[in-house]
Amino acid sequence: MKKWLALAVLICFISAFLSGCANAQTTPQETAVVTRGDLVISVSVSGNLEMPRKMDLSFGTTGTVAEIMANEGDEVSKGEVLAKLDARSLEWNVTTAQARYEAAQIGYEVAENNLMQTIYPYYTDTFATDLPGVWLSLDKAQNELAEVRKLLNEGKTEEVRKILEQLEGSLNKAGEKSQARVWALPLSVKLVELQTESAKSSLDIAKTELARANLELDKAMIVAPFDGVIADILVKEGQQLSSMTYTNPAISIVDPNQIKMSGVIDEIDVSKVKSGQEATIILDASPDKQVQGKVAFVSPIGTVRAGVVSYKTTITLENPGEELKDGMSATAEIHIERRQDVLLIPNRAIHGTLEKPSVEVVTEKGTEQREITVGLSNGVSTEVLSGLREGERIVLPRVTQSPFLSFGG
Repeated sequence: MKKWLALAVLICFISAFLSGCANAQTTPQETAVVTRGDLVISVSVSGNLEMPRKMDLSFGTTGTVAEIMANEGDEVSKGEVLAKLDARSLEWNVTTAQARYEAAQIGYEVAENNLMQTIYPYYTDTFATDLPGVWLSLDKAQNELAEVRKLLNEGKTEEVRKILEQLEGSLNKAGEKSQARVWALPLSVKLVELQTESAKSSLDIAKTELARANLELDKAMIVAPFDGVIADILVKEGQQLSSMTYTNPAISIVDPNQIKMSGVIDEIDVSKVKSGQEATIILDASPDKQVQGKVAFVSPIGTVRAGVVSYKTTITLENPGEELKDGMSATAEIHIERRQDVLLIPNRAIHGTLEKPSVEVVTEKGTEQREITVGLSNGVSTEVLSGLREGERIVLPRVTQSPFLSFGG
């Protein structure tokens, strides 16, 4: 019985071997054409899209939601009012404060005018100019200058020197007289000054109260802090906001024009990645959709998880479309090196060793082994520096064969 079982197994093995050989002989040999194109060496990064410019907005005071002036999905502009509380009492406070401010401003202007009329023409603020003294000093200097001219004509230089010294003294005295000097102010002027200062203080207080009233009114409104899209509305008209709930988010806004991708790079590849390098981002949800971007940041600090060291990386997206959403999963291919218009062949067509790579080339007489010189490889395609021409056809190994593993496959 055992002999028959062994014989049956042997027959099956031989049949399968012969069948495999027959299939190998009948299966046509797969080939590839040497092409010319661009070769990109890249580092792969997985992560998620993020809209960094997003904000939850809330009211700054308690009250009843009176009006919501935007809907979800609306595009809004910076400074646009999005929602209001019932703020009639706050508006009344602003009106009252405005009236007080205007009244205080008029009072200050009247007080300042009274002060100027009281001082003029004898005093300007608390100082006055000794105009008669200036005139006398200048008149004396003019006479001395005429005497100098006369002596110069007569050739009396020593006398001229003495008069010039006197002339300098007269001019200095005129300068001193022209300077303001303190005068004792009468009590009536002092009283008007105090009234003016009091009016100025009242004006400052009214201005502060008006600013405070406007600030409280602003707290009853939600205003768009930047151009964006309303992502969510979390309150309803008529809803009462208490001291415990008014700080909760009421409206969420996001800027969809600014999108970045956050991911991590393995420590093996991080030294190759630099800020400013171009990247191609592919969305997991839309594999056919590619978006271009640039590396904006590579963290100098690594994170260790399960013994693997990785580095946070940020990639900014250029011209993102409306279909891109916050949180989407994506993969970025960061372009480390690029070769343009070079000969390319599939990695798995290469045989031999690193020192002497070769390929099997299809010729008119059949095939021939040919040594080649290779350049960069991205794991799928390899640059050919010499040994092949564009348009030549090369043989790809059968599935049961093993190509030169160093070149991928």
